[in-house]
Amino acid sequence: MSEPRVRRVVTEDLSNVEFETSEDVEVISTFNTMGLREELLRGIYAYGFEKPSAIQQRSIKPIVKGRDVIAQAQSGTGKTATFSIAILQSLDTTLRDTQVLCLSPTRELAVQIQKVILALGDFMNVQCHACIGGTNLGEDLRKLDYGQHVVSGTPGRVFDMIRRRVLRTRSIKMLVLDEADEMLNKGFKEQIYDVYRYLPPATQVVLVSATLPHEILEMTSKFMTDPIRILVKRDELTLEGIKQFFVAVEREEWKFDTLCDLYDTLTITQAVIF
Repeated sequence: MSEPRVRRVVTEDLSNVEFETSEDVEVISTFNTMGLREELLRGIYAYGFEKPSAIQQRSIKPIVKGRDVIAQAQSGTGKTATFSIAILQSLDTTLRDTQVLCLSPTRELAVQIQKVILALGDFMNVQCHACIGGTNLGEDLRKLDYGQHVVSGTPGRVFDMIRRRVLRTRSIKMLVLDEADEMLNKGFKEQIYDVYRYLPPATQVVLVSATLPHEILEMTSKFMTDPIRILVKRDELTLEGIKQFFVAVEREEWKFDTLCDLYDTLTITQAVIF
């Protein structure tokens, strides 16, 4: 069997680049007007979504159109569902080849992305496998041999599967880099570049990151062609249905008892305590 073809990565100086939202970004306020397939819409509403978040309103459509996209967004903005919905819309489920590759900094995030894709694609008969370190290698081999539309994984394990020629890249049309800043912080830069070199030349790239240091922008210059830039500002992060309040406790030793009183008084299924 011949070795996978390797693509060249070019370098460009981006020391003076400033990130800003592209002017032509369209805001689409409902899922129904995004042109999504019916079975995907069923999955979106069954998952509990009613209205797209700020990043979903701006990012889903250009990703579906095949544009390279840089999205700067914090956790909790709906970013995972953003690219998951776009991925599912772009799949040809009659083709049992890997068409989309998602890279994440941690095993937990890779598994979370897999679960979101499978849940949103519940009515589409989609195959998605989490390819992560610390798991049984034989399971990866079996799942990939069966055929997976989407592979969500960590850079090291994914590159290992490509190098073994178990994960075939010939049909991949989209690469998603989630939490790209965290991947660089964890030292995955070279492994990301290694994976990218084995992808088809026309592969669409979607990069999501909470911060965009120059090292990230340097990466985008190597991987992307005329990307759309989307920055979700903090005043656009609407947290509908979430109530926040505080209690001023005069003495440190009263805090725990006050917290217990709150939990006895209020019906709270989920809460964040500082």
